[in-house]
Amino acid sequence: MIDVYLLKLRARDTVSAAEEEAIRSLFSEIKEIGTDKTLVRAGERLNISLLLLDGLACRFKDLRDGSRQISELHVPGDFADLHGFTLKRLDHSVMTLTHCRIAVAPHERIKTVTADHPHLARLFWLTTNIDAAIHREWVLSLGRRNAQSRIAHLFCELQARLAIVGLADETGYELRLTQTDLAECMGLTPVHVNRTLRDLRELGLVEFRNRRVTILDLAGLQRAAEFDPGYLNLTAEPR
Repeated sequence: MIDVYLLKLRARDTVSAAEEEAIRSLFSEIKEIGTDKTLVRAGERLNISLLLLDGLACRFKDLRDGSRQISELHVPGDFADLHGFTLKRLDHSVMTLTHCRIAVAPHERIKTVTADHPHLARLFWLTTNIDAAIHREWVLSLGRRNAQSRIAHLFCELQARLAIVGLADETGYELRLTQTDLAECMGLTPVHVNRTLRDLRELGLVEFRNRRVTILDLAGLQRAAEFDPGYLNLTAEPR
């Protein structure tokens, strides 16, 4: 059930058989969670972390008027809140965007595994560092990229992240999000998102229809986004 997580780690470093066994021992149960369900509430005390096995989830913050800003999307193979292991409380919430399957890792088990396997501790740390790098790239998009570049960059990022777990190729991938979800990722209105998706399609770069991203010109899409995947640390090397 956790093979997607092993694929994600092995894209960055080797994982031995003993380490794989230790990773498998982390999880106490598998849960099926419906769409639009809160997994972690900001400020609540945490004693578990959640690994996404299937579906899409997000980190978000909202305002009193109900407006929401999504600050990162989580895809299969992502821990949604591994940083909660050390923080114990999060300053943001985590929710499902689609039906999700998650694996539950009690913090006591993470503590034991990281103490017994220092290399795994470094790999877990690496994944939280990559999450932070993704946050910084999203800040750049929200602050400086125009609407076309924002959406193009998100589609490029997701293609790269999903490809390492076998859920995307150069022609595209399934993306079970609504245009409202995209708007909350990109700091745009749904109307602006719709218009921008039309522009990207007419430029012959990408099409988003029926919950699928079809990439028409990957190199052109990457140029439009000024996409450099370096921040995703996709090179396998000793950590």
